[in-house]
Amino acid sequence: MSWPNWLPLRADLADLSPYGAPQIDGVIHLNTNENPFPLPNVVASAITERISAVASGLNRYPDRDAITLRTKLARYINEVSNTVFTYDDIWAANGSNEILQTLLLACGGSESLVLGFTPSYSVHPLIARITGTPWINGNRTDAFDLDVESAIEKIEKNAPKLVFVTTPNNPTGNVIPLSDLRKLAEAAARKSALLVVDEAYQEFSTEISAVTLIAEYANVVVTRTMSKAFAFAGARVGYLIARPELIHALLIVRLPYHLSAITQAAAEVALDHQDELQAEVNLLISERTRVKAGLEQVGLRTIPSSANFLLFTGFSLSSSEVWQRFLDRGVLIRDVGLAGYLRVTIGSPAENDQFLAMLKEIAA
Repeated sequence: MSWPNWLPLRADLADLSPYGAPQIDGVIHLNTNENPFPLPNVVASAITERISAVASGLNRYPDRDAITLRTKLARYINEVSNTVFTYDDIWAANGSNEILQTLLLACGGSESLVLGFTPSYSVHPLIARITGTPWINGNRTDAFDLDVESAIEKIEKNAPKLVFVTTPNNPTGNVIPLSDLRKLAEAAARKSALLVVDEAYQEFSTEISAVTLIAEYANVVVTRTMSKAFAFAGARVGYLIARPELIHALLIVRLPYHLSAITQAAAEVALDHQDELQAEVNLLISERTRVKAGLEQVGLRTIPSSANFLLFTGFSLSSSEVWQRFLDRGVLIRDVGLAGYLRVTIGSPAENDQFLAMLKEIAA
């Protein structure tokens, strides 16, 4: 857009638009990788009760360091990954995007470089730019896999201070094996760089988490979210697992009292009910297999996915035309900007039924 002369917007941001997917009422939303299942009544009631108790103290600031929440997040990670983290190894914020921004505020800047491998999560280069950190692009293969040897060459050549990888990758869904992450961690360490592993969709994958590398590699940082597997997107809770030294560095740039008492209370209750909240993960994985089969049945090709979405291609029309045809039939999917590809979030069985029915109409 054209900005008025009186607005002192930074010149390097003037050509940007706000990040965000289309928000359209009255359609089936299969575009933002949300968990389609509402919170179980027992969890919603427990959160309501806890927030009611917290409300009387809202005249006071929240726990600045969110110690209870971080302790419960450490317990959760230890249970699923057989690790021994404490709250001092965890940082929490308003969604993983704030985590990423805080990380780049602390460790980025004009004298640092950040290397990422696209196509991947589009917010990574956006946050790099917003924080004034030069971005170096390392492409993936034609199959959207990460060429590890090529990535190591990029690290050796450019000496970045941060290396971003996403696994399972968004928007493609494929994973980076732990053995390859180890190689990247070693290459990054040789250049005194952090390896930042974005694991927003880890709970939908069978691959071992990169958190298991942190004890061996001080430069490994793992970011997570409660938005997906925990069905907690509206609460906005993300977190980071790393060595305590990095956590303490983030304190320098974090906003005071950045995580509200209500957010902390709701997330603590959610972690107490993790089994109920994640009860549908296996169903979503099963539905992912069913939707994949439906796409391939009409002659389309899917990228192997370990997340709660599928990237698909092979239609004769343009991406925008196919996207519009789905929308015209009441189903909103995602055009991720990759020519010839579209992405669909795995919804509830009923939502997936409607997507597959519309798919057959469009492919006919």
